[in-house]
Amino acid sequence: MTSVALAIFPDVQALDVAGPLDAFMEANRFIGEGWGYAVTLVGADRAPVRASNGMLITPDASFDEACSGFDLALVAGGPSLPATVPDPRLTGWLAAMAVRCPRYGSICNGAFALGHAGLLDGRTVTTHWQDAPRLAAQFPEARVELDRIHVRDGALVTSAGVTAGIDLALALIQEDHGGEVALAVARRLVVVAQRQGGQSQFSPFLTPLGKPDSPVARVRAHVMAHLRDAHRVEALAGIAGMSLRNFARAFKQETGLTPAAFVESLRLDAARNRLEASGLALKVVAHECGFTSAEHMRLVFVRSLGVTPSQYRASFGGPAPNA
Repeated sequence: MTSVALAIFPDVQALDVAGPLDAFMEANRFIGEGWGYAVTLVGADRAPVRASNGMLITPDASFDEACSGFDLALVAGGPSLPATVPDPRLTGWLAAMAVRCPRYGSICNGAFALGHAGLLDGRTVTTHWQDAPRLAAQFPEARVELDRIHVRDGALVTSAGVTAGIDLALALIQEDHGGEVALAVARRLVVVAQRQGGQSQFSPFLTPLGKPDSPVARVRAHVMAHLRDAHRVEALAGIAGMSLRNFARAFKQETGLTPAAFVESLRLDAARNRLEASGLALKVVAHECGFTSAEHMRLVFVRSLGVTPSQYRASFGGPAPNA
């Protein structure tokens, strides 16, 4: 058996626990007896912990009891974890498991607990898209991949947010028992065996802007109302009421993007919304959103999201294209 320890704590994300656990347990249906997975939930003690959704989850063992003998040690995430220092009993256990286990890692923002345990320096990792910038800032020696579903760096494995823990579990199952078993588990759980693209498919492409009457907000509102226009930088600077030089500098500082990249991102976001909610033909979506052609839109989708517009629509439920 492959022994798995999964660390939990108060305010843990229940799906971070249940998703990978269900994947490992479903794998046992397709693996010969004695060759599957045995999962142990581990906590500071054996007292039940209340998850962020209100569910009570009871550990099978305490950190002191679960101190050796595991093939894989993982820590789940939780909504409050990035803003708090984890229990030193948890970080101490993780540091010990990193030495004793062939594989160890995190689900979602459990990566913050790994960071506090000193396990991220010099390593390539991922976490929930919303928490990735904070993880990179808090642990600058780590190489944080903002747009990955899961990452393997030697013995260290990390996943993106919440349901991406299932993706990580499927990858580990494939590693252990082959693609056919992983595919059978994915079918059983009614999930995609291997997601195409990265987290940017699921996150809002644009971060919120500052004050609604700021120059950048005015530019955004103008571009959204006139997606088909060319939007030369000089014209956008005039809308912002700034000189061209000051506009370009202030815009990049506030948004992290050049004006041209910002306009493209708005068009991409608008196209995503139309693909999710309508059956418009791709060339119509491209025209309405300001792309020069359906092929231009396809190139932007592949570069930014890792999928084509057709693949995006198939994944996120838009109606079939109108005749």
